[in-house]
This record gives sequence, structure tokens and C-alpha cells, in this order.
Amino acid sequence: MQPDRDSEYIQIVVLENGIEAQLIGSILDQRDIPYRIRSYHDTAYDGLFQFQKGWGKLLAPASHRQEILAVIEEVRSTDDHRPDHH
Repeated sequence: MQPDRDSEYIQIVVLENGIEAQLIGSILDQRDIPYRIRSYHDTAYDGLFQFQKGWGKLLAPASHRQEILAVIEEVRSTDDHRPDHH
């Protein structure tokens, strides 16, 4: 396996919730795409920042950005359980 020559990770997307994070992480694992997921949850503030900023963020090498965005678009477009914002 080649070392990742693009070792600097950039923010790719803000994740909406923990379930989305797990699902996207599983897909990226299956495709051997390097990534990191960071939750915005802070126990000192009891998750306050998750309400303001989103659940967390996905970081990855810039070279994988388009492939990851395609995965996220696919996951979000097939998610029938998203709340209706009326």
C-alpha cells in the first residue's frame, strides 16, 4: 500500500448526525478512502455546539474530496428518515 502523499487533511463536509457519520464512515472504509470524523460534542457544554454547527465534520486529503462528496450526496439523497422542515 502506498503512503498517502497528501497527508494534510482538510474539512470536506459538516455531518448532520451520528448515524450519517457512521454510515459514511463505513462506506469510506469499504472503499479504502482515508478520512477522519470529528464530533463537535463538548461535554463541558452538553453538546451546545452541535446545535449551532452541526453534529461534526469529516476531514480527508484534498485528493479524495470529489469522491467523498459523491458518497455524501448519495447517502443524503436516499435518506428517507430526514425530518421535514415545514
